[in-house]
Amino acid sequence: MNRQQRPDSGGFAVAEPAYQRQDVRQRDIVNHAISVQESSNTVCAIEYLKAQDIHPDVIARVLLEPQRRREVLAH
Repeated sequence: MNRQQRPDSGGFAVAEPAYQRQDVRQRDIVNHAISVQESSNTVCAIEYLKAQDIHPDVIARVLLEPQRRREVLAH
């Protein structure tokens, strides 16, 4: 998380997420592909993401570099 000083925070540093997902549909597609990868294989997950028009950079990051995946935040 980034610590930034917000005007309404009374001068205190407030912990905020380093990112904020804007596309819930894409998040759900990617999460499903990760499940497919775990239960089946990477090729199936890649093909699924391609069929859903997920950007190739995102596909590579989430399937081939799991250490670079975004954290799943509790709601």
